Amino acid sequence: MPASPATSRKPVSIITGGAGFLGSHLGDRLLAEGHRVVAIDNLVTGGLDNIAHHADDPDFEFIDQDVSRFIDWPGEVDHIFHFASPASPFDYLELPIQTMKAGSLGTHNALGLARAKGASFLLASTSEVYGDPLVHPQREDYWGNVNPIGPRGVYDEAKRFSEALTMAYHRAHGIDTKIVRIFNTYGPRMRLHDGRVVPAFIGQALEGKPLTVFGDGGQTRSFCYVSDLIDGIYRLSQSDCHEPVNIGNPRETTILQFAERIRKLIPGAGPIVHEPLPEDDPKVRQPDISRAKEWLGWEPRVPFEEGIVETIGYFRKKCAK
Repeated sequence: MPASPATSRKPVSIITGGAGFLGSHLGDRLLAEGHRVVAIDNLVTGGLDNIAHHADDPDFEFIDQDVSRFIDWPGEVDHIFHFASPASPFDYLELPIQTMKAGSLGTHNALGLARAKGASFLLASTSEVYGDPLVHPQREDYWGNVNPIGPRGVYDEAKRFSEALTMAYHRAHGIDTKIVRIFNTYGPRMRLHDGRVVPAFIGQALEGKPLTVFGDGGQTRSFCYVSDLIDGIYRLSQSDCHEPVNIGNPRETTILQFAERIRKLIPGAGPIVHEPLPEDDPKVRQPDISRAKEWLGWEPRVPFEEGIVETIGYFRKKCAK
């Protein structure tokens, strides 16, 4: 007996921020899993180059739209992934109002569409909700130490509001919601000059410039390769977990140690120079991934030494163009 249309239809997934660094990699994974993907992006920080390889794919569609405006889709929708937001310090300091609108109006619009379509909803939140943490490593039950009126507050509080609104829709309307708290991620498709430490150091090193370390470099970060992160997000999307889940690599390193590694990997890099630490810059960042391990069976697998070589290779090609 032939399959009915209801059982043979491909699941439809909408990704806001679908032309961005993480959104485009998520689109790749969903297409590989047999989804039809609709990427919504206003291209303020995303780029068409990130999704150009899907130009002839009938299961992929791109819509140029700001998510702070009403979002609609004429057909059935199964999953909504809300990734739209400036996400680097350079971006959200340059675009503070847009950042807050993506986290407030954008989240409200995306949740409204999920409710109208009966779709699941996954929010891309961030480790920045922990602020400059007083608990280390950071667990999901830690409420954070955020300066709401500092320059980073536009991003931190936008994401904290997004989480609160997501849980409100889950409790009030029964929406199937998930929240991923994303820790520092790196890999191909990052923008070279977006202000994040990985592209900043690699770009400076490839150009033979000094590597700029803020403060004494003793502040720590934990870097997760993008394919590991996307695997964790996909597993979360298929789960029945509604509480926030940290996804990141718990391997912690200081910024100074990271700069020294980049100098060893890229011959010709300039010396390390120090500049004042930005306001409210977190002193430590390391995920406790116990929840991800227990609930999703997930943990990172790509060694830093392997992932950083892939990332450097990507930026070499970008710089050569």
